[in-house]
Amino acid sequence: MTTVVKTETARPVTPLGILVEQLETIVKMAETTEIPSELADAIKQAYQLGAGIDPYIEENTTQESTALAALAEKTSQEPWSLRFSNSETVRQLEQEMLSGHIEGQTLKMFVYMTGAKRILEIGMFTGYSALAMAEALPEDGRMVACEVDQYVSDFARACFDKSPDGSKISVEVAPAIETMKKLVDAGESFDLVFIDADKGGYIEYFKMLLDTNLLAANGFICVDNTLLQGQPYLPPEKRTPNGEAIAQFNSFVAKDPRVEQVLLPLRDGVTIIRRK
Repeated sequence: MTTVVKTETARPVTPLGILVEQLETIVKMAETTEIPSELADAIKQAYQLGAGIDPYIEENTTQESTALAALAEKTSQEPWSLRFSNSETVRQLEQEMLSGHIEGQTLKMFVYMTGAKRILEIGMFTGYSALAMAEALPEDGRMVACEVDQYVSDFARACFDKSPDGSKISVEVAPAIETMKKLVDAGESFDLVFIDADKGGYIEYFKMLLDTNLLAANGFICVDNTLLQGQPYLPPEKRTPNGEAIAQFNSFVAKDPRVEQVLLPLRDGVTIIRRK
């Protein structure tokens, strides 16, 4: 008998996505509640403004490559909650961890803008952001991607092998900090570093990049999830451990005199950092 696995439905994980979901609930409540028509109209307009942003951005951004689209589709079809239901991995895996079209295209544009030839990715998941950046690397460019889980590493490698740019990516399966220490010992240096791993490790990763030559003198660091569902700017009692870790990381970076940075409200928050 053939077992049919139902595709998991993506949940909102960005501040905007969560806000739109809440506004949608409020709109439905307003439709069944006696409230002034002006208030009902204002609520509906607020929902329309929020709900229209992401689709409009998608429509007006260069479409992803065939290889990236296939990788995203394969990730969405994978039954992550079933596959890792017995704590087989050190972290919970879900399709929402994928960087996605807009962030992927943004990272790709950063590679073009900076002229980066050597990229380090700390935290890969199924490889969408890695492949997006690799597509912008020159033929002699190189990327090292750190991934702690062997299964998702193999998953990503299978997708990379179907892309003409996948050969630019080498995957190191180990805790990221161990791989970073090996790269330091080998005298490696990178023009662009993308951090998207365990949130509790962000400060340690940042410090190692700044305390060594792992980040090139004119290099940039991009950090994902720095708005983490809005938790860093919500009251502390509303934060999860990851939300608290991001709040501490953002504060740590803001106080570090060695760098300057900008936090962009892109998807779940992306911070761009440069060494002064």
